[in-house]
Amino acid sequence: MGLLSKLFGSRKSAPAGPPVQEVEVHFSYGSTNFQHLYALEDVLRNAISDAGAGKYDGHDVAVDGSDGYFYMYGPDAEAIYRVVSPMLAESTLMRGAKVTLWFGPHKWRTPKRVVHLPE
Repeated sequence: MGLLSKLFGSRKSAPAGPPVQEVEVHFSYGSTNFQHLYALEDVLRNAISDAGAGKYDGHDVAVDGSDGYFYMYGPDAEAIYRVVSPMLAESTLMRGAKVTLWFGPHKWRTPKRVVHLPE
């Protein structure tokens, strides 16, 4: 292994395939009863899978239920958003949510688009 390969890594270690993009949904929840959250999560997971748009990766919710996040990944954030946006729009849980489409890994200059859902 040469000096440059030691410093910067070899080309063989570079990830194969399209770059991973992300759709992140930040929402207010306001309850510690998570059954409605889990039901919406199942709908999102199935819709993304059925469309072949990517993968639903999970959620984070504050212990007090005040707010949370959904995380979805795939090769095209816009395609994922087209699949999930009707479900987000019709869910009362997602009123006022902020949807961020990341067009690459989270870095300082990674392009993104932010969509604010109606209250």
